[in-house]
Amino acid sequence: RERRAGYIADLTRCEVLHPAVGERLELLARLVESLDARARIPQIEVAVGDQVTALVFRHLDTLSETDEARLATFAVEQGIHIWLQSGGPDTVRPFAPIDSSLSYQLPDPSVEIRFRPNDFTQVNPAINARMVARVLDLLALDTEDQVLDLFCGLGNFTLPMAHQAGMVTGVEGAQELVARARDNAAYNHLQNVSFHLADLSSDCHDTVWSRGDYNKVLLDPPRSGAADVLPILGNIHPQRIVYVSCHPGSLARDAGVLVGEHGYTLVSAGVMDMFPHTAHVESIALFER
Repeated sequence: RERRAGYIADLTRCEVLHPAVGERLELLARLVESLDARARIPQIEVAVGDQVTALVFRHLDTLSETDEARLATFAVEQGIHIWLQSGGPDTVRPFAPIDSSLSYQLPDPSVEIRFRPNDFTQVNPAINARMVARVLDLLALDTEDQVLDLFCGLGNFTLPMAHQAGMVTGVEGAQELVARARDNAAYNHLQNVSFHLADLSSDCHDTVWSRGDYNKVLLDPPRSGAADVLPILGNIHPQRIVYVSCHPGSLARDAGVLVGEHGYTLVSAGVMDMFPHTAHVESIALFER
């Protein structure tokens, strides 16, 4: 849409999207215009792995054989994988090719993260790799460490940490991401990691994982922050906490609680430009007790 307006902007390319899609907007527009179902496709979602770019076509009606053939031809000609979504997120399925899969590699330590197009992943893979390396550096892990990773997603930080720590426990509120994290741990042959499903905005004091003996904690919450889990950290008393935040305001609020109520010192903080061409940044802070 146009800036501060409800009008649709007529774009021929997009500087923010991955070039595999951002440089193909006109081709994509012509494809959609050619479809019988063009008025019944409310969105196209983009997912980018190291080797594969996927487009998820949400379609409100069953696609005709002609439309399926057009989509399959586009996939082959443009080297883009196409997935279809006929209903809710659980209906997302690979279409062309039928064995489409996505993954990204973290270099040091080497971990391959497999994901589906509708899974949450960091939008900037280059900065994500540097962010993971920075978190590992701040946590200063060794084989004696017991680490708790809250809001762990599909294991973006958990699995690299498991290469260096004695044991890592990941907790996530989305069941499909917990399943993906477990699969990724098995795929990467990591046995010193466990994953738990929990709503981290609720009271988690009686959960098995919350009673563990952790000396280091990673927090990577959504924009709303980690306020609801800070009381658990007050009971665990980890020596070191690294907080990754996509909203500096939430981080500032939670830092006040960690320092003012739980006896931590803010040792260092900084930002990474995870979202170029926007006002948003990814913040990282280190707290020590």
